[in-house]
This record gives sequence, C-alpha cells and structure tokens, in this order.
Amino acid sequence: MTPTGILVTGGAGFVGSALALRARQAWPEARVTAFDNLRRRGSELNLPRLREAGVQFVHGDIRSPADLAALAHGLDLLVECSAEPSVLAGYDGDPSYVVDTNLGGTVHCLELARRAGAAVVFLSTSRVYPIATLNAIATTDGGTRCEIAPVQTLPGVSPAGISEDFPLAGARSIYGATKLASELLITEYREAFGLRTLVNRCGVIAGPWQMGKVDQGVFSLWMSRHLAGGTLTYNGWSGEGKQVRDLLHVDDLADLVCTQVAGLDQFDGETFNVGGGLGCSLSLQETTRLCQELTGRRITISPVPDVRTADVKLYVTDNARVTAATGWAPRRSPATVLADIRDWMTAHAVDLRRAGV
Repeated sequence: MTPTGILVTGGAGFVGSALALRARQAWPEARVTAFDNLRRRGSELNLPRLREAGVQFVHGDIRSPADLAALAHGLDLLVECSAEPSVLAGYDGDPSYVVDTNLGGTVHCLELARRAGAAVVFLSTSRVYPIATLNAIATTDGGTRCEIAPVQTLPGVSPAGISEDFPLAGARSIYGATKLASELLITEYREAFGLRTLVNRCGVIAGPWQMGKVDQGVFSLWMSRHLAGGTLTYNGWSGEGKQVRDLLHVDDLADLVCTQVAGLDQFDGETFNVGGGLGCSLSLQETTRLCQELTGRRITISPVPDVRTADVKLYVTDNARVTAATGWAPRRSPATVLADIRDWMTAHAVDLRRAGV
C-alpha cells in the first residue's frame, strides 16, 4: 500500500519517533501524526525533530478513546508502538497501568482502525514467549557467552535462534501477557471486521534516542554508564555476564516496516519474529568490552548471582521467516549500534542531563 494518512501511537518514544520520521521520508506526500502521552522521561526531546521533519504531534493518552477519536479522518495506516515497555511493569503490586495501556490501548487502536478502515502494524515483543520455557533452552559455555546447544528438545529453537514455532504455553510476565493478549485481539479483529494487520514480535531494539533504564534499554544503559560513570551489575547465572540478547538497530526495524507496509497485501495477517539475530547479538561481557573500546573507559561491574524477576538467560531471534517473506535482514553490527548510541549521547549530553536521563 501507499499510505496517505499515517498515525504512529507512542510516536514520541524511541521506536515510534524513528518510525514516524522514516514514514515521512518514505511517503513524503502522506500526513504523519505522532500520538504520545510523554510519560516516559526524555520523550519530550523527540518533539523538535518530529516537528522539523513535518510530523504532526498530538498529545494524548492511549487509554482514552476520546483522545484518539479525532484522528480517524483520512487515516489508512496505524502503526501501534505505544506501550509500557518494562518487563518489570506490574510487579510492584499494581498492574493496572501496564494492562490499561498495553491491552486497553490496543483495543482503542483497533476500534479507531475499524472505524477508519485503516491497516494496523503492531509492534509486539519476544516477551510473549514464556520465561520458564526460554530458560529451559539447552545452552553451552562459549567462553564470553552462553550459546544455544546444537541439540534441543523444545520446538522452535535451533542454533540460529528462536522461531515463531516456539511454545507459547506458560507465564511470560504481565507485560508479555498484555502483548500476547493484544496479538490475539488483533487476530479476532482481522477475522471479524476485515482489518489488514501485521504483527512483529521484536527482540531488543537499540540505537540513538533510546533513554536506557535498568528495566528497559540495556544497551543504552551500558553505554551511558561507561560515558558518564557509575556502576553496573551482572545479575543472575553466577553473575558472570554471559547472558545473551540480540539487538536490532532501530533503523533496521524502520527499513523492515517500510518494506512490510509497501507490500502489506502480501503480508496481511502475518506474525513475524524480528530481531538482530545471532550475527547481531551480545552477552553482557561482550557489551562491556565493546563499551570499553568505544569510550576508552572502565567502570565497576559487580556480580549478583540472584536472577532478577522475569529475566531470561538467552534470547536470539531466528529471522528466517521474515527474511524469506520480505528479503529483509539486519544490516548494522553490534559495534555500529553501540557507536551510534555513543555518538548520540555525546552530542546531546547537555539535553539528556537537563531531562534527567
């Protein structure tokens, strides 16, 4: 499709702002609107660059249908990036915000899309996969990292990573449950109302303009501590820092989403695992080494043997299905991702300090 009216919910966030800006480049004749409640500290820093690119910003809350209602006119593509993104959300005893935002917000977006006749691209998460099952993946010691063992008893896992066939039964965190429930609702809306939909289950997304926190944005957090000073910890699994994540540069994700939207009739109804893959993955040990090389600095990192709530030892995306369908594959290396984060943090150090991030 060639969209003419694009709404990006969560559009002032890290991923949403990147996709809104890319949409302006890909479809310069389209009206692009970024919708956000600016709750996450630092998201306001994205507003000037959205404005300069010609992206309209609307301040509102995804939990409020009234805030969305006026955006239906001329809308033909809704990119759903809004979320409470922390896997620890809700564990403080009050899950209402994460449920209302992630699940209730999806319902409100689907209703908006239904009324407008718009297609929906939904950014889901690898966290839909159950924690205990992920931690049951057989691994071997690769020196600086744990590696997926060549022989597995679980379906949907191979040395290439975790595919869409990985089991879904089990507990996955409140955050993960809200995203999986949203996926199920998207399937039902597509069947009941003929919505065109596409779901991307994303691994760790990283790059410039991500405000790294302890609970979300690990690669930005690691670089920030190396640049500004402070301490870090290797949590769980003997405190050795061998746990692994793949990382996908946000610009690689934007490349994919533009390809998917352009061919949406072909990809309608699909659910893809999307991530950096084995070739763009790092352990915490390896992340530390790269940060040291890129900054010339060392910080204190202490071992904490206890596993954090909802943590997993390893997640690497098997991109085979999305690559076969679209021809897309990640292009940017871990070193490039971290160097881009470093350069952005260095160039915007004053603004980041003023924003308290």
